[in-house]
Amino acid sequence: MPARSARKTPAYVVRHSPIHGRGVFARRTIRQGARIIEYRGERISLDEAERRPDSDPDNPYHTFLFELHDGRVIDAASRGNAARWINHSCAPNCVPIEDDDARVYIEAKRTIRAGEELSYDYRLSVPGRITAKMKEGYACRCGASRCRGTMLEKKKRR
Repeated sequence: MPARSARKTPAYVVRHSPIHGRGVFARRTIRQGARIIEYRGERISLDEAERRPDSDPDNPYHTFLFELHDGRVIDAASRGNAARWINHSCAPNCVPIEDDDARVYIEAKRTIRAGEELSYDYRLSVPGRITAKMKEGYACRCGASRCRGTMLEKKKRR
């Protein structure tokens, strides 16, 4: 009898999303607090990230960059995994958690039912003044009842 694979089937699947492009969907119920997937990719400096070409040349606002607390960035366009397809939502069911080793995991913020799209609040930070064109480019399409209209983090007032 052949040996069974020790590899577990992931709790998620990537497919077309009504929010934007591809999305990640629960294959089965995922319990609150469960670690779903690590956000993987090449670790680079913020300067290097700014030098690189856009993830999508047709849309400079589409990004696979995840900013870490130490100032570095995970570029999931290079050596990334399915986590890069998790879309933004203003009412997310997931939360990114960065551990002491600067590894980022996507965890369930609440119980997620099979078939539900996974999402987290991107809270994107961009340097400088936010223009009308940038606001349009980073517009949120999550459809949440209390959608704030943007994937950007609110600028702190001084």
